[in-house]
Amino acid sequence: MSNLGCGCPGSMARVIEREETKATATEKAPSELRQWPVQLHLVPPTAPYFNNSDILISADCVAFALGSFHSDLLKGKALAIACPKLDETDSYVEKLATIFRANEVKSITVAIMEVPCCRGLDMMVKQALQQSGKDIPLETVIIGVDGERRN
Repeated sequence: MSNLGCGCPGSMARVIEREETKATATEKAPSELRQWPVQLHLVPPTAPYFNNSDILISADCVAFALGSFHSDLLKGKALAIACPKLDETDSYVEKLATIFRANEVKSITVAIMEVPCCRGLDMMVKQALQQSGKDIPLETVIIGVDGERRN
C-alpha cells in the first residue's frame, strides 16, 4: 500500500480489478443532464431548473465511480456537484439553503462516495435543509469506490 502522507483513507491509492467487458450495444447511452452549469459554486440559486424539481447534489467522484450515474441518479433531476474535501465550501450551506428556500423543491438526493471526506457533503445538505425551514424529502445514496451502491 502506498502512503500519501495525508492520513486520509479516502486518498489511499487503490487498484480496482474488473473483468474486461465488451460493449454489445451500438448506441451510446444518452446524457440525462438537463442544465448548465452544474458546479455548486456556479449554479444560480434562482435558476429556473431548480424550481418544481427533484435535485441531485452529488460529490464529484460519484459520476466516475457509478457507471450508470445518468440513468440511475441523474435522470429527471436538476444537478449540483461539489467536492467537500477539495472545494472552498464556506458558502455551500448558505447557498444550498437559499436554493431550497427560493424554489419549490420536490425532493433532494445526495450522492456521496463511501470515503470519510464525502460525509461532509451530506452534512452540509442536511444543515442547509434545516436552515431553509422547509420539509423536503431527503435521501442519501452512498457509492463504493468499486462503483457499487452501499445502501
